[in-house]
Amino acid sequence: MSYPEPTVGAVILNPAGKVLLCKSHKWENKWVIPGGHIELGEKMEDALRREIQEETGLRIYSAELLGIKESIFSDTFHEPKHFIFIDYLCRTEGSAVILNDEAQEYAWAELEEIDQYELGGFTRSLLDRLRSKKFSDHRVEIFYNY
Repeated sequence: MSYPEPTVGAVILNPAGKVLLCKSHKWENKWVIPGGHIELGEKMEDALRREIQEETGLRIYSAELLGIKESIFSDTFHEPKHFIFIDYLCRTEGSAVILNDEAQEYAWAELEEIDQYELGGFTRSLLDRLRSKKFSDHRVEIFYNY
């Protein structure tokens, strides 16, 4: 692909307030948040729900935009790509995860314990921000078909 790939990711909190981390071969076997590509014609939050369902078997709700980041040909991804990451804070009712082939392991981690994990991509900055409560308290609106 010769243009940026928009992707969505989810910081998922279970009822106990733990965050889901997935260990992925695509990110040098480091722990990241689940997510994936937005398909042509698909709304971002629809892509988020679809990707999380496919990768973890979880149903998410209460998606709140956390941040947007860009990665251009990062050497930490398994192939050279230009990504635009659109990350959300979400919640789920359960903790039973069924991984597809994009991740090899998963863990539910307390935010205070994230330093024990070798985190990949922008995962550390997202979780540090969440842990320190520096993310915005206001909601971000997304306008479709503007």
